[in-house]
Amino acid sequence: MFFSIIIPTYNRQPILEKCIQALENQIITDQELVTGYEIIIVDDGSTDNTVSWLKKQSFPHVRLFQQDHQGPATARNLGINKAKRDFIIFIDSDLVVTKNFIQAHAHCLNQSPDKTFTYGRVINTSNFENPTAEPYKITDFSAAYFATGNVAIHRQWLEKAGLFDTQFQLYGWEDLELGVRLKKLGLKLIKCPEAIGYHWHPPFTLEQLPKLIEQEIERGKMGIIFYEKHPTWEVKMMIQKTILHRILWGTLSLGGLLNERTMRPLLQWLIQRGKSGLALEIARIFLNWYTVQAVYGKK
Repeated sequence: MFFSIIIPTYNRQPILEKCIQALENQIITDQELVTGYEIIIVDDGSTDNTVSWLKKQSFPHVRLFQQDHQGPATARNLGINKAKRDFIIFIDSDLVVTKNFIQAHAHCLNQSPDKTFTYGRVINTSNFENPTAEPYKITDFSAAYFATGNVAIHRQWLEKAGLFDTQFQLYGWEDLELGVRLKKLGLKLIKCPEAIGYHWHPPFTLEQLPKLIEQEIERGKMGIIFYEKHPTWEVKMMIQKTILHRILWGTLSLGGLLNERTMRPLLQWLIQRGKSGLALEIARIFLNWYTVQAVYGKK
């Protein structure tokens, strides 16, 4: 198996460096099974130093492609089109993998029947200096069928499903929507917990709130496109377009009275006491209300 690892990126140069270094340091124990790999970086119109930095490096496996800022769906499709071989691994540019990452995906794929893909473990961390030191937590569990944070699949299934839908230009759902189409083809998800990626994000601060709110509004708007393509109860639940979600998040946020302004003192108090993770979980109450409102066209 020769793997093409496709990584869309946008303004993430510091963590991207750790992402690439981890991939360059892979240990391949079965070279008959894993014959090689390439790292396809698709820069989605970054405005930081990502491209200039990459052009100065000499990573042996990296191939760089650029596009105007069009979102991860278009970037991943470009990566698929540029891939040299048939086995694709998708990860995000803020993911740092372990040294046996590629070997683990290859082993799981090799042991699986046809019409399968493998999904590795994703562990969330705020530890920039040593992200792989983070232990697995209950909150890291994911029930997603197809999520591009850490997944390996044969190229033929992506092409038969129709690749990523480029209507999804804002934040959210482009990978799960493709997953719906892959499921219709009869593909089976195989969990591969040995293929571990550590998803880095900075510790929560109040300065992040405007961007997080924007992301939740975008997620709601993209959720509308998702449901228009697949008007099923399953998708309704995924995008939170039900009366249950309106009641739940409307009640918890007191109809929007608990928001980034009114909750600011409590969130700041928690952050100052080293509880930024708890502060973020509390902030998700009103962040989810923004999502639900956007799904119903209220934002």
